[in-house]
Amino acid sequence: MSELPAHPALDAARLHCESLQEALGRFRRDGLDRIADWGARLAGVLTDGGRLLAAGNGGSAAQAQHLTAELVGRYRRERRAYSAIALHAETSSVTAIGNDYGFDHVYARQVTAHGRPGDVLVLLSTSGRSANLVAAAVTARQAGLHVWALTGRGPNPLAEAAHEALCVDADSTANVQETHLVAVHLLCECFDTAAATPLARRTVLTRGSTS
Repeated sequence: MSELPAHPALDAARLHCESLQEALGRFRRDGLDRIADWGARLAGVLTDGGRLLAAGNGGSAAQAQHLTAELVGRYRRERRAYSAIALHAETSSVTAIGNDYGFDHVYARQVTAHGRPGDVLVLLSTSGRSANLVAAAVTARQAGLHVWALTGRGPNPLAEAAHEALCVDADSTANVQETHLVAVHLLCECFDTAAATPLARRTVLTRGSTS
């Protein structure tokens, strides 16, 4: 009995999974320490009354909102709610700012309104080249926020504008976004672990810099 010919769609799905596995392997090797550090430091900021702001465009906007939802709601275990805002979800603000000032300013102006010294701004971009996110990073740094970027391959303008960046080495935009989702979940996992450890909270507040 002869074998059925391979289906082109199945071949494409296998190749996608293989490239994703490779991207996740590189992320596991090169990115876990940074994510764990961010989670611990974020716990120090939020448990001390600070706020997380997050932004992205398109699919990355959905990732940003996923992150804030896990913090305002809960990730796995029951705990208090923390202040986290997905800037793209402020639709009236986004459209008003875009109309009056231009799309490049839709996040920077909100950072000026909502961000306070010591808060954290997380920016997600598969390309790392979105002008509105770069502008938000620059504005946030001037306002004294910690700026962290999740991007695709570096170097890129957003990674350079942020204080710290995790650049995902992946072959496609889809693989970058899929890896970003894993990073978001691990950030929440590390945040919850650190937030449940009072000694760790006190220690991480002194780490990092907004300079």
